[in-house]
Amino acid sequence: MLLTSPSWELEVLPERGGRITSLRLRGEELLEQGIGVDDPQAADFVAGGAQGWDEMVPNLEPVGALPDHGEAWRVPWVVEEESESSAVMSCRGRVVPFELRRRIEVGDRVRVDYTYLNVGAEPHLGYWCGHTLFRFEEGMEIGVPGGKELAALAWGASGKTVLPNGSIDRARLGWKSGAAIELAWDAGLTPDVAVWVCNGDLGGYRQIAVEPATTSTVLGPGETFGWWLEIRGQKDWEEG
Repeated sequence: MLLTSPSWELEVLPERGGRITSLRLRGEELLEQGIGVDDPQAADFVAGGAQGWDEMVPNLEPVGALPDHGEAWRVPWVVEEESESSAVMSCRGRVVPFELRRRIEVGDRVRVDYTYLNVGAEPHLGYWCGHTLFRFEEGMEIGVPGGKELAALAWGASGKTVLPNGSIDRARLGWKSGAAIELAWDAGLTPDVAVWVCNGDLGGYRQIAVEPATTSTVLGPGETFGWWLEIRGQKDWEEG
């Protein structure tokens, strides 16, 4: 599936865990394209192919029967609505009875609205972590506290910085080509933020992810929780 606007092109594979495989700003690819590994049945996320943009729901680390980085990236998604510039799709958990619905709109910016629904008969903890794996370049701009240190990460290394709860609601990334984006979210809805950088570690991946996340919220049967994420190109946010 391809969604387009004058500024953006976004490609998504609903059948591959809803993965957004490409995000281009005025023709320039921003997402990590991986190292040729793609296996959604692998035991862990990296072994399955760590590239593109996935949703980490309902967990990050493996817990009991829940796999590494959750269920959403492993299950096929259903497309409910589709147009040239927008799509609504959803998936359901197999271990935890959740439904995650995602609306993507591509215009002067990329806007993603999420809804998590407890479709089970008992309360459970709902959780989401954004996992947009952008291309990493040494010396690139990483506009978060400690960003200069992350940008200087040595070849073959990886690192993660966890920021204070609710401390930021946006982050800027800039590449040597001149391309730059701002990721924005509601710090009241998704207050937990970490930044992951891999510079040639884990088999050769070069990626950076700014990862806003919800707190683990207990939802009763039929209860929902919603949040959003935006990606803005430099020109778009400078103009308002």
